[in-house]
Amino acid sequence: MYLSIFLPWLLCIPLFVHSSPHEPTGLLISCGSETKQTVPDTGVTYIPDDGFTLVGNKTALETKDKLLPILTTLRYFPDTAARKYCYTFQAIKGSKYLVRTVYYYGGFDGGKEPPVFDQIIGGTKWSVVNTTEDYANGLSSYYEIIFVAGIKTLSVCLARNNHTVSSPFISAIEVISLDDSMYNSTDFGAHALVTVARSRFGNEDIISFPEDPYYRLWQPFEDDNEGVVSSQPSLSTSDFWNKPPPEAFATGVTSSTGKKLDVKWPPVSLPSTRYHISLYFRDNRAPKTTSTWRVFSVAVNGETFYNNLNVTTDGVSVYAAEWPLSGQTLISLTPDAKSSIGPLINAGEIYQIMPLGGHTLMQDAMAMEEISRSFDNPPSDWTGDPCLPHENSWTGVMCSNEKTPRVTSL
Repeated sequence: MYLSIFLPWLLCIPLFVHSSPHEPTGLLISCGSETKQTVPDTGVTYIPDDGFTLVGNKTALETKDKLLPILTTLRYFPDTAARKYCYTFQAIKGSKYLVRTVYYYGGFDGGKEPPVFDQIIGGTKWSVVNTTEDYANGLSSYYEIIFVAGIKTLSVCLARNNHTVSSPFISAIEVISLDDSMYNSTDFGAHALVTVARSRFGNEDIISFPEDPYYRLWQPFEDDNEGVVSSQPSLSTSDFWNKPPPEAFATGVTSSTGKKLDVKWPPVSLPSTRYHISLYFRDNRAPKTTSTWRVFSVAVNGETFYNNLNVTTDGVSVYAAEWPLSGQTLISLTPDAKSSIGPLINAGEIYQIMPLGGHTLMQDAMAMEEISRSFDNPPSDWTGDPCLPHENSWTGVMCSNEKTPRVTSL
């Protein structure tokens, strides 16, 4: 099964944390909007979705109090015959992108509960979108995936499933460029990374753009550990593999000298599969006071993750490219017997490793796009990948069952 991500996003909290004259590198799309949407106090601008999709209807929510601008409009897709509803973006083949889809129902169709439906990236079914619990709690929902474009376009699609009782919808789409070096232990030719959790420990504030120029959202995580520490502010993370923002190291949780630190994170039960895990640490003491080493071993669910990690004021990260997880996750930091200070942890990322479904043979896909452009009114689902996923192929298009499928007939 694919993991659905329900990371709560309080409606009264600004989309970004601080103002900046700059924009993230990529596309920020406000779905259903007639005009550009500028987030207050930031200057960051979302553009309308016209030109990125040819299907669906626009609407604005009746109740807009305390909503972020991008949550006040949406696009919905009432055509029950269409097999998918796609947005298509120009991409650089081989480039890496963080794709985030945002949903806030707002009762746009007069109903009480949001619909449940699928979302697709390229030719791969990404996840089920189920925002019911978040919406009942007054929250919007977002889903993230790290994906490398295999062709010169990137498509994000919605599709009905057996649980869909009303029109699928979407509030915003964000497609952010990432450096090629980031998360490069993953074989992105065969897999994508679905965000499970990206957290900072010992703090109540979200880290976002501009602190993180890649517009990653670092959600606050708090548990029963009472030992919260703050680090010295000056830190360069440009040489860190995943380029975490310096603010991710600003606070952390710790234990007293000689005691093991246990952190139950992420706070959700995980399906049994393999995950990418990155953990971040930094000694919070001022450099002149660090005559003793902060050394500890890291275990995940009782299995050794890293032995005798020496954490300094320069910070350090450790990762596993593939790690099996199932159910609740427990991270344990055990101090070295000679260490005179307790272990600590500042931040972490967990991504589910999702196999890709492939894509239609390039020549066939290009030919089908040419045929589509030649029609005055092509079928509404003739966008995105022509053959994949198989249950969401273009209407009237028959494809082979090969790993790289071909169009066999119309």
